[in-house]
Amino acid sequence: MVRAESGRAAGRRYTPRMTNTLRIATRESPLALWQAHHVADRLRGLYPDLTVTLVPMTTRGDQILDQPLAAIGGKGLFLKELEVAMLEGRADLAVHSLKDVPMQLEPGFALAGVMAREDPTDALVSVRFESLEALPQGARVGTSSLRRQVQLRALRPDLVLLDLRGNVNTRLAKLERGEYDAIVLAAAGLIRLGFADRIRQRLAPPLLLPAAGQGVLGLEIREGDATTAALVAPLIDPAATVATTAERVMTGALGGSCRVPIAAYAEAAGDTLTLHGLVADPAGRRCLRVSLAGPAAEPALLGTRVAAELIDRGALSLLAE
Repeated sequence: MVRAESGRAAGRRYTPRMTNTLRIATRESPLALWQAHHVADRLRGLYPDLTVTLVPMTTRGDQILDQPLAAIGGKGLFLKELEVAMLEGRADLAVHSLKDVPMQLEPGFALAGVMAREDPTDALVSVRFESLEALPQGARVGTSSLRRQVQLRALRPDLVLLDLRGNVNTRLAKLERGEYDAIVLAAAGLIRLGFADRIRQRLAPPLLLPAAGQGVLGLEIREGDATTAALVAPLIDPAATVATTAERVMTGALGGSCRVPIAAYAEAAGDTLTLHGLVADPAGRRCLRVSLAGPAAEPALLGTRVAAELIDRGALSLLAE
């Protein structure tokens, strides 16, 4: 397999070259590396003659751990360095947790597709307590997500919600040191890293609605890179594509980012897709929920309908706060 590459980065062109190598840009966290290795292994199985290599790097989102993510620029901070590597010709593909991918990518990039969904729920992890209900009054719960915070506050107003940054291993270590009574993480990350036994309770919908795309891996490429798009096409999962299209269209229509509490979860039953959407004010005083069903063949339309219904109920005024 021989492929030609061309492109432009930061005002300069990189030299087109012929290669049998596909390079995957990835963050250096254990979970990001697991995800990149997973994609690399899948591609090696599909194309025995293709050399797949990883290009690990640290992003600004990984470097700034003493501030809430929403305060320093949002989840896009986890993508920037990976995108620069693709533009400069040092990488061809970036693998992301789809929930970290902004609804609108930077010019020059495209989402080639999404892979099959792992468990989309949020998970309660604790050393001493079995469930959210079992936590004592005033328990310290760690999560860096506004979306999780507002939903937890609605369920347990007495909890002390504290910011929690760092990779999965770092967060688990902080819990072990007694800095928190419990922490809430995405179940998918725990499962992928072999920590499924640490999950005390799955906070599944409708108890907590996840972020759009939670549990799904997104494959980002340079816009117009038809060769890489063709290579990853067999990895794309139709069911996850339908569900995440509805979720991301809804979130995008609301101007969603990690700076505002928005949740979206779509589930299919036969030819019918149901989308659950949530919008809250940052303090969690008001929380709007909408669930609508529609044809699974029209996920974008369903996402638009749910967003419109949330707007009709006052979502924009909540987000403006």
